[in-house]
Amino acid sequence: MATHEIGLRTPRAAAIAGIVFAVLLGSAYVMIRLSIPADPNDSGEWLNERRGTVSFALSLVPFAGIAFLWFIGVVRDRIGRHEDRFFATVFLGSGLLYLAMTFVSAAMAGGLLAAYGGHPDRVVNSELYTFSRTVMFRISTAYAVRMSAVFMISLGTIWVRTRTMPRWLAAVTYVSALLMLTSVSFSPWITLMFPVWVFVISIFILVENLRPGVPPVDEPA
Repeated sequence: MATHEIGLRTPRAAAIAGIVFAVLLGSAYVMIRLSIPADPNDSGEWLNERRGTVSFALSLVPFAGIAFLWFIGVVRDRIGRHEDRFFATVFLGSGLLYLAMTFVSAAMAGGLLAAYGGHPDRVVNSELYTFSRTVMFRISTAYAVRMSAVFMISLGTIWVRTRTMPRWLAAVTYVSALLMLTSVSFSPWITLMFPVWVFVISIFILVENLRPGVPPVDEPA
């Protein structure tokens, strides 16, 4: 009886964790994109004018990361014994790399804010600022986005092979991932596609498991 209850609650927990991640990280992305210029060679005026907004956005990132780890764990549990080891390794590795890169980028932004608070003129006029901004921009738009796309492709492939999610949802996942792989150079706003995708997947899982009579994945229907 206890096993049956856990099987029903885990996908719901995945949905809630995914929604929390999407809302927190999506909000942080919007605030950061509106506050920090996309050009990594900017003059640094945002450090003075948008410092509070950026600081608040960065404070949301660790909590979004915690929710994302929970989302990964319970999505894997939903797949259960059907999980393919090869794609599961790619899925887990890309997810952890995405999270690590997001944390590194956020930490560098937080470091700039802290350094600016102590020595405003020295930070903005130094090579350290240019280097930090360039690294932050490259990590968030080139590497983290592509890792999130790999995460989506591997998870979509697992869904197709295990039939634990509808094929149309896997197709949407593939298309979104390809857009992220190819379009990130044109607009930094493409980073929002990943939390939006997680939100859609989470809502689907939540609705699916709120329906009466839906058995756990590892049990026969």
